[in-house]
Amino acid sequence: MGESLGVKTTMKRAKSCITLCSLVITIAILMLTASPGGAAPLEGDGPVMIIEIEGTITAGQLGFIRRQIDTAQEQGAQLFILTLDTPGGLVDSTIDITKTIMGAPLPVAVLVTPTGAIAASAGSFILLSSDIAAMSPGTTVGAAHPVELTPEGSSPADDKTTTFLAEHLRNLAKTKGRPDKLAQQFVTENLTLSAEDAFEAGVIDYLAKDLDDLLTQLDGTVVEKEGREYLLHTLAPQLHYPRMSFSEKLQNLLSDPQVAFLLLMLGLLGLYLGFSNPGTFVPEVIGGILLVMGIYGIGLFDTSTTGFVLLLLGVGLIIAEIFTPGFGILGLGGGVALIAGAILLPLEPLMSAEWYSSFRLTAVGTVLAILLLAGLITYAVIHSRRRWKDGGSYFQPPQKGIVVTELNPEGQIKARGELWLARSDDGSRITVGTAVEIVRSETLFLWVRPLKGQTDTNNEIKEA
Repeated sequence: MGESLGVKTTMKRAKSCITLCSLVITIAILMLTASPGGAAPLEGDGPVMIIEIEGTITAGQLGFIRRQIDTAQEQGAQLFILTLDTPGGLVDSTIDITKTIMGAPLPVAVLVTPTGAIAASAGSFILLSSDIAAMSPGTTVGAAHPVELTPEGSSPADDKTTTFLAEHLRNLAKTKGRPDKLAQQFVTENLTLSAEDAFEAGVIDYLAKDLDDLLTQLDGTVVEKEGREYLLHTLAPQLHYPRMSFSEKLQNLLSDPQVAFLLLMLGLLGLYLGFSNPGTFVPEVIGGILLVMGIYGIGLFDTSTTGFVLLLLGVGLIIAEIFTPGFGILGLGGGVALIAGAILLPLEPLMSAEWYSSFRLTAVGTVLAILLLAGLITYAVIHSRRRWKDGGSYFQPPQKGIVVTELNPEGQIKARGELWLARSDDGSRITVGTAVEIVRSETLFLWVRPLKGQTDTNNEIKEA
């Protein structure tokens, strides 16, 4: 009986403990799930990193953005801001920039500014991939239909390229909670929106007249990114404006297709001059350096195989022209191949049509100028060589002379007012004052023999 009562008491105590533990666990779960995201927002009190992206989107700007995002994380920055004004850029660099923005360990804002700025083509991808998208009044976004370059000019890219880029931009917008179908129309229909229209359509989050206005509006805002929340304090933050390093500036310059092509042409011109006039090594060295820089720059953007082959063909024909007299059919054919290759070389669908027109004019003008310069230099060299050949008799040995130092068998003669080392052709002795004729010469040493008709010839030579 006593044992039964003890067992019952123990069981009641166990049930009480289980009930209490369940209650504690329930309360803990409720506390953990009380706030959205499972944790309080991370309050930002660090600096704000700001970089300016202007002009063509290049591999150099990609490297700059990557490095500065890493630096921003190391410095505990609460926000990373890109001010954007671009007509387009390299497709690989643009896609890598969007990846970098979306994977950054802190919120990234993109502001299209100042008034009159655009986020066209590649700029649309960068703007829509940001955590915070903003535009200043008077700016525009869109016009992202891919293009390609043809001998007649720029034209819409093929359906495969258009479909891929349209779907990619749609996915970027959808991931960031923006109207994906409208974003898709930027590519398929070349849609363009003003800042006000983009704000009303939900493409951007803020209308801000400038950077200070955007920072004021963002103060106290909670930004959610990859399951974490960031509370921004941007009313009076510490602002950092980093600048590109030398290597980033150089890469940014070389990855511009126009600059890369110009360096390539100048390098070929240097090699052409070096091969045409060997011996100085200066044109070859400078041309080689420029050629390598141009090839490196071309490797940073997508190129057409046809254009590249035509460039190589043009170079080969012009080099072959060096070994032929004059500037003939090989040189002209090489020039035509260079122009055609230059026009077809870049294969960047996110470049603007205006940029392609500018590149075509630059390429054609550069090739024509270099061909003209090479032709003038070649003509000058050939003309100089002909003059040297025509006037070379002055540097040839004389035909007659008078012995001034007895030849026994060697001595000196005087001819054309100059003293020459001479030797008797048959080894015999020739006295001073004897008129001689030159039989042959070896460098500046003359082989002579007495001239027939000594008296008349002496007077003739002396008078000369």
